[in-house]
Amino acid sequence: MLIPWRRRVILFVQRFWQPTSACMTCMPGSLGNILSIPHWALALQTGLFTGILALLLSFTPARKLFANRHGNATLVGLLTMAGDTFSHPGHYGIPGLEAVATGIVSGLIALAGSYLFEDRARRLRALWARMRGREQADL
Repeated sequence: MLIPWRRRVILFVQRFWQPTSACMTCMPGSLGNILSIPHWALALQTGLFTGILALLLSFTPARKLFANRHGNATLVGLLTMAGDTFSHPGHYGIPGLEAVATGIVSGLIALAGSYLFEDRARRLRALWARMRGREQADL
């Protein structure tokens, strides 16, 4: 089963924003430094490295893990740990702790995203309809 290039681009973009968001969340002082350029540079570097790793894995038999919701979340978490470890030293004092925390958060973001955005974001559309006081018949 070959993955077309369009799917690989989507895979890269997803694996870029999830680790970037997780890295911004897990770095010390994240909420206070949300506008800090060095803070964003580290988070983007982690996301870029993770996205490249995911893209490279799409050429191997490991690409099958991306099709499974839990396998995907686990793989994203592990790739994020590798990306975070490679991108910068940890800030927590214990070596590797920040990378592990970032990987767990990234995996959870990927898992939540798989539930929220499946079937053209059916769950989000249903929630939006309920908030607006309407029920959609096509859900």
